Formats: sequence, C-alpha cells, structure tokens
Amino acid sequence: MPDTYDHITLMCRLKAAQRRNKELESGERYIQLEELYQKEYNVYEHKIEKLKKELADAHKETIRVRNYWFQILEDMLREFEKAQKRSAQELRKMEIRALNAEKQRDDALDKAAVFRHQFYEAASRLEEEQGKNLKLRAQINRDYENSSIPSSKAVRRKKITNNWEKTGRRPGGQPGHKGHCRKRQEPTQPVILLPPPEEVLEDCAFKKTARTIVKQMVSIRMVLNVTEYHADVYYNSHTGERAHAAFPDGVIDDVNYDGSIRAFLFLLNNDCCTSIDKSRVFLSDLTGGKLNISKGMISRLNREFALKTEPERRSAYADMLLSPVMHTDCTNARENGKSCQVYVCATPGGKALYFAREKKGHEGVKGTVTEDYQGILVHDHDITFYNYGADHQECLAHILRYLKASIENEPDRTWNKTMHALVQEMVHFRNGCRQPHGPDPEIVSGFEKRYREILETARKEYENIPANDYYKDGYNLFLRMEKYMHNHLLFLHDIRVPATNNEAERLLRNYKRKQAQAVTFRSFESIDYLCQCMSMLVLMRLEDPANIYDRVSRIFG
Repeated sequence: MPDTYDHITLMCRLKAAQRRNKELESGERYIQLEELYQKEYNVYEHKIEKLKKELADAHKETIRVRNYWFQILEDMLREFEKAQKRSAQELRKMEIRALNAEKQRDDALDKAAVFRHQFYEAASRLEEEQGKNLKLRAQINRDYENSSIPSSKAVRRKKITNNWEKTGRRPGGQPGHKGHCRKRQEPTQPVILLPPPEEVLEDCAFKKTARTIVKQMVSIRMVLNVTEYHADVYYNSHTGERAHAAFPDGVIDDVNYDGSIRAFLFLLNNDCCTSIDKSRVFLSDLTGGKLNISKGMISRLNREFALKTEPERRSAYADMLLSPVMHTDCTNARENGKSCQVYVCATPGGKALYFAREKKGHEGVKGTVTEDYQGILVHDHDITFYNYGADHQECLAHILRYLKASIENEPDRTWNKTMHALVQEMVHFRNGCRQPHGPDPEIVSGFEKRYREILETARKEYENIPANDYYKDGYNLFLRMEKYMHNHLLFLHDIRVPATNNEAERLLRNYKRKQAQAVTFRSFESIDYLCQCMSMLVLMRLEDPANIYDRVSRIFG
C-alpha cells in the first residue's frame, strides 16, 4: 500500500495541474503571460535605448580620441622623418668615414702583407741558404774520420801533427836498443878467402889468430831451368801406326810452363795488384827477354787456380758456419761500367771467403756463408743482414764517425759529444777485458743507463730545436741508436763479440786495391774467379809456415 505522504503529494500536484488546465482553457493564463511579457519587453526596450545612446556617445568619443591620436601620430611621424633625415645624413657621413678608414686599413694591410711577404721570403731564403751552407759544409768536411769514405778517396788530406817533443837525441836506435841484424844466408858459391895485406905478410911480427871475419854479398837473379824431353817416333810398316814414349804430366805443348812461373805471374797480378801487361813485361825483363808470356795465359790463371782449390774453399765454408761470431760486409764492383757487388765473410780466427754477386740485398746474400749462418753477425748498418744470424753487433767505428760529423755540423747540441765520449769509453773498457773473465755486469748496467740518458737528452734537444731540413743525419743517427741499442751494446755482454767490423773492411780493401788497378772487369766471371782466388790466398796465409809462392806453385803443378 502506498505511503500516505506520497499520496498527499500526488493529490496536491493533481489539483495544481487541474487548476492550470482550467486557466489555459479559459484563456486567463494567456492574458497573464502577455501582460508579463509586455512589462519585460518595455523594460528591455528601455535598456536598449539607453545602451544605444551610450554606444553613440562612446562612438563619438572614439572618433574624437582617434582623431587626437592621428594628430599626435602625424606629429610624431613628422618628427621621425626629420630625425630620420638627420640620421641618414649622419649615416652617410659615417659611411664615408668608414669607407675612408676601411680603405686606409686595406692599404695598411696590403703594405703589411707586402712587408710580411718580403720578410717571410727573406727569412725563407736565409734559412734555405743556411741549410744549403750547412749541407755543403757537411759534404766538404766529410772524410775518412767522420764518414764511410776511405782515406784514399779523401779530397783534402788532413796533416797529422806530430805531438812528440824534441829530446835532442839523434834519430835512430838509441844506446841499449837491441838491433835487428840481417839474416845470414847459406853460400851458393865457393867461399872466397881474401889475402892479407902485403905489409902484414912482409912483417914477421904479425901472427895469424883463430878469429875470422865473415861477411856476405847477397844478390838475386832469375835463372831459367829448362828441361827438354825427346821421344823417338816409331813407325809400323804393316799397320801404318806411329808411336812414341809418353811425356810426363803437364808436358803437352811444344813449350810448357810449370807451376813456378804460373805462381809468379798469378801472385804478381792478384796479390801484388800488378796489371797483366806490367807482369809479363817484368818477367820478360827478369829473364833478359827470354820469356814473353801471352796475356791470354795470364788471364786464364785465375780460372785454373779457382777450379783446383774448390774443395779447400768448401771446407772453409763449413768451418765458418761453426764459428760463434762472424764478420760480413760488401762493397761495390764494376763490370764493363755496370755495378755489381763483392761480399766478404770472415771469422775472428782469420778465415775469410769472398763472393761476387750481381745484385745487393737478399739476392746478394744467397750462396754466401751469411745465408746459412746461425751465430752472431758483426756488420755495418745494413738492414738486409738483420734477416740472418741469431744476433747482431753493429760496427761502432762507423758510429764514432757519424757522431763526429754530427759534432762538426751541429755544434750547439750536447748529446753527440757526450755519446761520442761514452762510445769511446765503452770500447776502451771492452778492449781491456780478457777471457775468460767478461765485463762486470754492474759496469755494463751503468753504461746502458748513461746510454739511455744521453738518448733522452737528444730527444729533448730535437724537440726544442728540430733538425735542419738540409742536415738530418744527426737526428737520423739518434733514432737509429735508440732503435738498435741492443745491437750497439752487444759486445759488452759477450766477450767473443768485437766492437767493430774492421776485420771485414780490411779484407775488402784488398779487393778495392785490385779494383783500382783494373778499373773495370770485362766479365762477371772474372770478378767471381778473382774472389775465389783471394779467398784461397787469405786461407793460405793461416798455414804454418805460410810460404804462399811454394803453395801456389804446387797447386798449379
């Protein structure tokens, strides 16, 4: 059942709705609404008229204010135009001044650029001339003391001053000095007894003593020893065969020369570096013109000697491979004006082999002892040799020369002087060490420490003042000594290793002397045979007794 309150509410709403319905049906409600609308319409109409009036007043005021600001704006525009004209005039003046200033500045910059260009050009020319001067001075001052140029090729030989002080004594052997007497020879002629003076024979007071004074006159002459063989020829009447006695070995031609003559010409040409023409003329003079040997025969001696001594060179090759230390070097040779190379391998014991090669580098090393060697190699700074052997020692004689050149051409630097003194000190120290006691490890460590300190000094000096473009030998030497420090100081750690490569260089001088005499060889085979012969001469001198002439004579037969 619905709630009583809700029922009453609904009844009230119903009655109100019935009342409004009656009013609508009778038209009374419409009249009330129309009257209400008319009142509100009148109110709003009044408000609209009032607002229209206010709007008209506001519009008038707006026009007045606008006209006022337009006047003000026109005034401001006139003032702005005047100010703009004044500013434009000032701007034109300033532009003219700026253009003038810019022109003056450009002129000044052009002049400065010209002066700067002239300065840079002059400075560049000065630096270039100084560099050229340094380079030319370095080239002029190059000699056997500061480069690899041999003393024989020096243009200006330096006079070595004699530092000995005069003592007032006569030259020659001093009292108490043991003289070197001439060796007495066995007489080849009957002894000649000189008769006494006539005054001695006539005076009976002179008596003969047991003492006899013996003096010799030694002379030399070339004596031809000619052995002639005769062999009767027999004829077989039935077969027509002819026969005769066999001649001894070596007797082939009508006139044959034995090993003594061949050895004489061979040594004269190769060991004494006498030309073929001078050798044959000298032999002809010695024999009173009886022997006139052909140039072809002398030229063939090297080939003959090289072929007969090949087994001995092979044996020396094998022995050198067993040496713990070996020297190696190469030099330029000439074949009909073309360049080729001569390599030398030598052991500290004196064994040495020469090799002729057409090219340098690895092609030149092929076939030499260096190719198969597994010990310590002593050489100059040739990068090719670093690919062979177990370890390496660079020649410090070259390092000293290069340091001296750096001292002469870079006098303002200090590292080259201290390094030169250090290298000399290390070499003298090492020469004073004797086997079996090697250098003291502590002293060696001190040398290495000083070596590194000098290199650090060099680094700072070249960073502060870079090397001249025309002379970079000193800087390159510093880089080389830094990179190959171990190979420069190996001789301090191993008593067997020498500090220089003088052994190989002395051997190469023998070839250079022959090269200077021959000037150029006609074929590469000639150089090859010469190298083989020179190798044998070096090996023969190691024999005891080393009578080269007799040995060469026996080889020629």
